[in-house]
Amino acid sequence: MHVVPLPALADNYIWLLHDDAGHAFVVDPGDAAPVEAALARHSLQLHAILLTHHHGDHVAGAASLRARHGATVYAPRDERIGAVDRRVGDGDVVALERPRARFEVIEVPGHTRSHIAYAGENLLFCGDTLFSLGCGRLFEGTPAQMLASLDRLAALTGDLQVCCGHEYTQANGRFARQVDPANTALATRCDEAARARAEGRPTLPVPLASELACNPFLRIDSEPLTDWARRQHAAGSRVERFAALRAAKDVFQG
Repeated sequence: MHVVPLPALADNYIWLLHDDAGHAFVVDPGDAAPVEAALARHSLQLHAILLTHHHGDHVAGAASLRARHGATVYAPRDERIGAVDRRVGDGDVVALERPRARFEVIEVPGHTRSHIAYAGENLLFCGDTLFSLGCGRLFEGTPAQMLASLDRLAALTGDLQVCCGHEYTQANGRFARQVDPANTALATRCDEAARARAEGRPTLPVPLASELACNPFLRIDSEPLTDWARRQHAAGSRVERFAALRAAKDVFQG
């Protein structure tokens, strides 16, 4: 399976996957044009579209791609997403024939109330729930919901490759280094991300194991993060620590 991050819009990635026979599917096509260009460039046939949540920058291209290619659309159980062939929720399995692939659906509310992720084939398509070195804003969910969602993702096998929805790694890294400055794995990841972007390469995908070592939102129980929370007078429950961390990121100007 070939995994291709397609840059789209301001800073989105649409994930295109295809086999050697030319069969393909995409995840979160917020714009049809980059997908159409890639399909034509590589002589691919589009068979499926996987959507993680209802935001337009993740779904706006799905309807036209479905109409043109006859692709099957999988999406959360959220009526705000139209033109869907199969709505899926927690524990469901998406089994594709062309290309052959199998993904478990995991409900991960927080960024939105109906957000889902797809895990399988050594890949994790997590939309805007988990970013490299960060996590999504809480537009519809609560800190408790988002923390529980991140806990579920963190419990998956560490060799999964995280395929998230935006190129936010450098900005997230600047905040992460403010709250976890002694983390050498984080410093290395930030340096690697800077080199990648300077060379015009994406910082994604990234192993989940790297995120477990570097991402402050997955390290809420670590000593550096509990110390940080204590300095913010937010050293109560882990939900309170997470809420303080997310609030600090929301106003971070670095």
